[in-house]
Amino acid sequence: MRRVEHVMGFPVSLRIDDQDVPESAADVVFAWLREVDERFSPFRPDSEVSRLDRGELSGTEVSPDLAEVLALCEEYRLATGGAFDVRLPGRGLDPCAVVKGWSVQRAAYLLSAAGARRFVLNAGGDVVASGGPWRVGVRHPEHADQVCTVLELTDGAVATSARYERGDHIIDGRTGRPATGLLSLTVVASSLTEADSVATAAFAMGAEGVEWAAARPGCEVFAVDTGRQVLRTAGFPVAGEPSAAA
Repeated sequence: MRRVEHVMGFPVSLRIDDQDVPESAADVVFAWLREVDERFSPFRPDSEVSRLDRGELSGTEVSPDLAEVLALCEEYRLATGGAFDVRLPGRGLDPCAVVKGWSVQRAAYLLSAAGARRFVLNAGGDVVASGGPWRVGVRHPEHADQVCTVLELTDGAVATSARYERGDHIIDGRTGRPATGLLSLTVVASSLTEADSVATAAFAMGAEGVEWAAARPGCEVFAVDTGRQVLRTAGFPVAGEPSAAA
């Protein structure tokens, strides 16, 4: 089964190789992602996030889902010394950096609950996979038609933060200025919630974020700095290379 839809501002593709998983499983996934867009988008004036930002909801009145997202945002704000911050001065509340990975990982759980065992869910280049091995290309930060590495993923997730799609859109909350210390940073983790959040948080920190991300338990990192130097952890699962010893 294969399906592609445009949700939350980017293409989301789903591939399920299990023969006995009904089409309705994909329906549930995309319905959930559309619901997330409606509830959490800071660009929709009627979303829960926008209502909270305007003071129409108090922190105790938000849904359990939004409370979970905001708790994750605060966790990464504290862990990065303020570099990752969804409440930047002069800007509205924008938890999208956490919402994307969190919601797609939740969608993967829905697939597993429906009986899917071998699948790939790709949300704008961030991937959660099950039942591999799967090969996932990481886009070159300066050449859209090239990859800078290919990794092998069995059960887990990979996310990349970079400047190539939306320019200098990731802000270092400590300075209020765009983070420009890296060209791209890719994180592999057990869940897309963590991979996506860590990638964005580390990118916001600049060059020091590579070491910070690498020190996170269960995270493997591949980064390209502004000097075009590649930095990667020993356990980053590059396709064709033997796995690092446990």
